[in-house]
Amino acid sequence: QVQLVESGGGLVQAGGSPRLSCAASGRSFNGFAMGWFRQAPGKERDFVAGMPWSGGSRDYADSVKGRFTISRDNVKNTVYLQMNSLNTDDTAVYYCAAGGGRPGRRIHGYNYWGQGTQVTVSS
Repeated sequence: QVQLVESGGGLVQAGGSPRLSCAASGRSFNGFAMGWFRQAPGKERDFVAGMPWSGGSRDYADSVKGRFTISRDNVKNTVYLQMNSLNTDDTAVYYCAAGGGRPGRRIHGYNYWGQGTQVTVSS
């Protein structure tokens, strides 16, 4: 079992650059692909960013490409989402997730989920 806990959310002004963290416990998340998803009020949960356990190629949703960066520290069992140039469309609950194999952008490809952290962008 892997437990995931997100942190770093809150109220941010437009143009801000917060960093979200997701700490894993229970077992090492080495070998798991990691992803970030977000869910805005009244909308479905959408893929934001993902990377394989090896730290290779990263994948980003078009809406965040060039502004967000996913990274991981396998020693600290932590994955990060650096968010830059935020706008009000980025307001959502952000979730991190871990999955075996190559889950890619598929929500159902991820086995473990955090509780989410709210990011609210004010204009």
